[in-house]
Amino acid sequence: MTDADATPAPRDRALITGSGRGIGADTAVLLARHGFDVVVNYRDEKKARRAEAVAQKVRDAGGQALVVRADLTDDASVEAMFREVSSAWGGLDLLVLNASGGMEAGAAEDYALQLNRDAQVRVLEAAVPLMDSGSRVVFVTSHQAHFIRSTPTMPEYEPVARSKRAGEDALRERVPALTERGIGFVVVSGDMIEGTVTAQLLNRANPGALDARREAAGRLYSVQEFAQEITAAALEDIPVGHLRLVGDVSSFGPID
Repeated sequence: MTDADATPAPRDRALITGSGRGIGADTAVLLARHGFDVVVNYRDEKKARRAEAVAQKVRDAGGQALVVRADLTDDASVEAMFREVSSAWGGLDLLVLNASGGMEAGAAEDYALQLNRDAQVRVLEAAVPLMDSGSRVVFVTSHQAHFIRSTPTMPEYEPVARSKRAGEDALRERVPALTERGIGFVVVSGDMIEGTVTAQLLNRANPGALDARREAAGRLYSVQEFAQEITAAALEDIPVGHLRLVGDVSSFGPID
């Protein structure tokens, strides 16, 4: 049998929430380079073209891409997304819970909690039936959120930070059940990330915040660098405490 006749090795299948731009988009391309096909999820129907551009980058990197619009705060929308994923690919090997928010203008008072806690659990519960033993879940958060119970953050970010910590706690409660199914779980926590919408909004609300945090930390990670850390969390052994801390944490603590 020649190499041309050999059946190609199956690729892993990943779904990344909020991957139509930024960290999620860069993570999608990096995972494609590591043998993953990727579901590119986005929320705003006006951003379909941008999500399709990310999907093309995934294909250029060697992976298949499935573009699915879904509002993660809506049960029916999430259910429809996973029906489409199941129909197209049959299952998932990796779920990256990257989408978050809460600082958007005009958002409802409880929107941060809806997205950063309730929607994370909703997506996880919908994904688990499609995941076999050996699969993995990666939850993306910030140091400002992970350490919020011991280290205060900027007032403009506190509601988001507390809602993201609530989301992390809710997901961690499900680790024993995930472990029983052979599904790994990792939290990736990073500092303010250069170039993200959240960092820009915080710096606009609190001028100089980005410079101050950069000076305190020594340096801040770029979108691409943080995406590399998320990719590593998907591929490497699960760390102690299911926690991967990215960058300096000397200003935070204790580790929770």
